[in-house]
Amino acid sequence: MSEMRLISPFSEADIARLKAGDGVLISGTVYAARDAAHRRFAELLTKGEELPIDLRGATIYYMGPSPTPPGKIIGACGPTTSSRMDKCTPQLLAYGVKAMVGKGGRSNDVKKSIVEYHAVYFVTLGGAGALLAKRVKNCEMVAYPELGTEAVLKLEFEDFPAIVAIDSRGNDLFETGPLAYRRV
Repeated sequence: MSEMRLISPFSEADIARLKAGDGVLISGTVYAARDAAHRRFAELLTKGEELPIDLRGATIYYMGPSPTPPGKIIGACGPTTSSRMDKCTPQLLAYGVKAMVGKGGRSNDVKKSIVEYHAVYFVTLGGAGALLAKRVKNCEMVAYPELGTEAVLKLEFEDFPAIVAIDSRGNDLFETGPLAYRRV
């Protein structure tokens, strides 16, 4: 397994060289968006309307937030289950989203869209939200403040740890990983 440093938004070359199983450290701009924001994004795209922020080329983090303690940038910010966004993900990838960070496997439709739109899906550590918060250097609410904990946030990551779960060729660590350890 290789490990590399990446800056979001990612270049096409960065996405092309990633392989399922690669360890990465992500820095740069990432947008935190969950279920309610995804439903709103999908509704706007279905109507042919613009999103409240331009997500073309962007990385979306499916983040489970907690309250921000006094004097901190963000509270614990671990990943939430990515499959909850699967219904809206192909539409967002068609729009131009290039990367997603979350936890757990993805549907076949999402995997096909990752290949079709040359994107990538990363997973990060569930249960380590306090540790991951130390890798967020800035946090700004940028859309849907009325959604409270599901508002869209613009985050600045610095060496945020993740693993490539599905690469742009459709290789899926949730399928290949267990095969490597299966006894014959």
